[in-house]
Amino acid sequence: MGHLGALLFLLGALGALADVCNIPQVDSKLLQNLGQRLLPWMDQLSPEHLNPSIYVGLRLSSLEASTVEAFYLHSLKLNYQQSLLGDDNSDLQAKPSMGQLALYMLAVRANCEFVGGHKGDRLVSHLKRFLEDEKKAIGHTHKGQPHTSYYQYGLSILALCVHQKRVHDSVVGKLLYAVEHIHHLQQDHLSVDTMAMAGLAFICLERSNLNPNLRSRITPAIRTLQEDILKAQTPEGHFGNVYSTPLALQLLVTSPISGVKLRRACLNARAALLASLQDGAFQNALMISQLLPALNHKSYVDLISPDCLAPRVMLEPATVTSSQTPVPEVIHVMLTVPSVWPRYTHSISVPAGSSLEDVLKKAQELGGFMYGTQASLSGPYLTSVMGKEVGEREFWQLLRAPDTPLQQGIADYRPKDGEIIELRLVTW
Repeated sequence: MGHLGALLFLLGALGALADVCNIPQVDSKLLQNLGQRLLPWMDQLSPEHLNPSIYVGLRLSSLEASTVEAFYLHSLKLNYQQSLLGDDNSDLQAKPSMGQLALYMLAVRANCEFVGGHKGDRLVSHLKRFLEDEKKAIGHTHKGQPHTSYYQYGLSILALCVHQKRVHDSVVGKLLYAVEHIHHLQQDHLSVDTMAMAGLAFICLERSNLNPNLRSRITPAIRTLQEDILKAQTPEGHFGNVYSTPLALQLLVTSPISGVKLRRACLNARAALLASLQDGAFQNALMISQLLPALNHKSYVDLISPDCLAPRVMLEPATVTSSQTPVPEVIHVMLTVPSVWPRYTHSISVPAGSSLEDVLKKAQELGGFMYGTQASLSGPYLTSVMGKEVGEREFWQLLRAPDTPLQQGIADYRPKDGEIIELRLVTW
């Protein structure tokens, strides 16, 4: 057998053993439309609106936001260094969460920088200290839970990994145990996202060889997570739901899976995502920033060695055609809160196209209803309703009657006329 024949035989054998998640190229206009939706968010530079995920998503895509990108990264650096490294007694904005700090470190790496020097070392120490606290919360017997979530735990390990910062085997071991006993991850109401993030962290550790003593556990854990995500594919093609699919695809495009029907699953997921895009599902900046890398066959693992010289298409702001604005149609939404006594139930009238947050604001203006929110990278989320604050392991679930959980947050979901929206306090 000649050299060419031997090579073809070897390639054929490898192809029989492994499937690759190939996502056909998406229409360039569709990609540009997605990127254009991020531009208005990049104009919001207040601390509560700064979102490192936006920068990461653009740098791992084929799109470029010109000088806006550089200024946005500069704003991120100022904000995170000031809030995390400033005087603890100063009256500054609230410190970023563990997940926000981890995303910031991904953003720095996306610009082909390593965190370093005195300031960088302090940021690394902050993140490692977060992980140590979470490890203690889980406990030696693994019966506890992180103060935040396994999602943020995995994201933090990944952020340190792409900067070649090693964490102790015992820290990685907690996440490995959760995967090996997968029900721990499935207690999180974002289980597919959590599994995908854990898988990306493990692939980074495997490729960087940062925890060699755990390799015999890391490799099968990656396989377990990939297979469980494939099992979570819905008949429509999404992995879990439409908003967990981008991260799931990031994991699946990162490495081949042996003995698994992967190609068809990825094609079905792509078709489902395109249908969702046409329906206007992706308006949230965080979700878009996770989707752009996957559509460009990239993942956060590519930040181990980012290509900062690759040519990208310059984004231009979307053109808005001027037209006479018609008087908006009024819709009626029934808002109900069964978790308080007496139960709150009222019909709220708002203009068509209003968000659920607009409905809550109108209900509060009318009186008899109160709510509170907290800012997050994925938008505002409910922390209290009718004076009832969320406790530990609790959250206000949004449902469309009779019992359909909403996949979007209050700022993104647009109720239709006649819908009944329920706010239910649940434990996870």
